[in-house]
Amino acid sequence: MHALSPGPLKTRAASGIDQFDELLASAENRAPTQKLATIMDVGAMAAFLASSEARNLTGGVHDIDGGFSITA
Repeated sequence: MHALSPGPLKTRAASGIDQFDELLASAENRAPTQKLATIMDVGAMAAFLASSEARNLTGGVHDIDGGFSITA
């Protein structure tokens, strides 16, 4: 089983969270790549995991966050 962990994403639902833009900016500045995941990045990873190219992956939590998770 696979789980995707994109970290903070700019979505319509998240826009209702107080000071969410500041949270995104802070997370992006802390990420080693200086870039957070987009919805397209998450979709691409999901498509990859569903493809035959991922046939030997047996599961795990996959961080898609520009490295933000390793800085926390």
